[in-house]
Amino acid sequence: MESLPSWGICEGPGMVDYIPCLDNWKAIKAFKKLERKERHCPKGTSLLRSLVPLPRGYKAPVPWPKSRDMIWYDNVPHPKLVEYKKEQHWVVKSGEYLVFPGGGTQFKDGVSHYIQAIEKILPKIQWGKHTRVVLDVGCGVASFGGYLLDKNVMTMSFAPKDEHDAQIQFALERGVPATLSVIATKKLTYPDNAYDVAHCARCRIRWDADGGKALLEINRILRPGGYFIWSATPVYLKDEEHQKIWQAMVALTESICWKVVNKTFIDDSGIGIVIYQKPVTSSCYEARKENNPPLCDLSRKPNISWYEPLDVCLSPLPVVNTDNSHSWPAPWPERLNAKPSSSSKGSDSEKIFKEDSNHWSALVSDIYLGSLAINWSSARNVMDMNAGYGGFAAALSDLPLWVMNVVPIHGPDTLSVIFDRGLIGTYHDWCESLSTYPRTYDLLHSSFLFKELTQRCNILDVVVEIDRVLRPGGTLLVQDTMEMFNELTPILNSLHWSTALYQDQFLVGKKGFWRPNSNRTI
Repeated sequence: MESLPSWGICEGPGMVDYIPCLDNWKAIKAFKKLERKERHCPKGTSLLRSLVPLPRGYKAPVPWPKSRDMIWYDNVPHPKLVEYKKEQHWVVKSGEYLVFPGGGTQFKDGVSHYIQAIEKILPKIQWGKHTRVVLDVGCGVASFGGYLLDKNVMTMSFAPKDEHDAQIQFALERGVPATLSVIATKKLTYPDNAYDVAHCARCRIRWDADGGKALLEINRILRPGGYFIWSATPVYLKDEEHQKIWQAMVALTESICWKVVNKTFIDDSGIGIVIYQKPVTSSCYEARKENNPPLCDLSRKPNISWYEPLDVCLSPLPVVNTDNSHSWPAPWPERLNAKPSSSSKGSDSEKIFKEDSNHWSALVSDIYLGSLAINWSSARNVMDMNAGYGGFAAALSDLPLWVMNVVPIHGPDTLSVIFDRGLIGTYHDWCESLSTYPRTYDLLHSSFLFKELTQRCNILDVVVEIDRVLRPGGTLLVQDTMEMFNELTPILNSLHWSTALYQDQFLVGKKGFWRPNSNRTI
């Protein structure tokens, strides 16, 4: 292993919130405006070998569930959104705190009322039973997803890093699932047919632009029979400009066989909403007068979405039933442990899935929760770096935390299984940086991931990224070999982390508050 660097603080404006693949300013200058919000990762000598500083006054985050409604201002000291959205009650500064009243551009009577109104308009949605995994596009501070947690719904909230300063950072500091992403020129990092519902409340996307590529991407990742909920001004404002957009949306949704389930108003708020449903069979595609957009080539490999350009075609619908339709997962919570329809075919597939579930259930209950010195009550935002079938997350499902399940792109593609189980996740290459702010996760878990990474990148860079992502006081839990522990431990110790080894199989590292040129430790 190479000699360890003499750690220093990253210097320059904005480094306290530095995201290597989104703040790669040198590369970004070469791209058009829309592309600048996508990932452009640094290479070679420009990789991060310094540590992001802490905000002045940073302290341990407010614990969940209190954090959903209020966080420390000093941890995310960004007043721009407070001022910009002060009339809409997204976020309000109150003394040492930022407070989230549950307001939003479309949530005139509060987000809870908005969520209840949707279920009243569409009883079949059955939040937390029929509908378990939701994608919230252009999510603001993720209050929609935050309040859906009360309904046992897991929402992947996303927005770009843009002029709405730090909205995703606010969401993660609150303890609400969220990620930095944008529908621009590349696909979202999710498999086909994954989400039960996609939602957009004034998300500022022109769905009909560029041949409807953005809506085709939502169609790709939406489960057959799933719903797209759109509450935006073209739905209900009658001026010429908005009605022109609405008519374009009508033509586009008809061309991809989406059915209007309901178009109405949310009570007396004046806010209009339209709910579309994706078809469950390909019969409508075949009956169209014009093959526009065309069906994707059948030879196209499904689920490929890592740095892949947006489709200009309709993904064929999977067929699993005798009526040529795709089956909906079992109701939550049964779907967590039911064999997913997207798992591999064959007589052994159900056996393999059950064995994996039993393995993680036993490991988590016997070792992770009982034998390791981990304070699970302080863990809210958790990431499984090598998620497999999502067994680690499933075994933790009764705890008041959520897990971002990461499926590495160079391993088996199991992400569809994870979504079928009612969990959320993403594809990623751990030789690159995550699209998240610093200090956004409480615990990262890795099971036999690092050996594969050493074949492609420097493990030192991976550890620096882990240090960037973890909150001070956060935990890294690694199941691996002694060979890997001998490589990891010196790096972690050089970062002033505490480390402990259990049964020669598990390494627990804890990040402190230490930063170079700082005497503060914990």
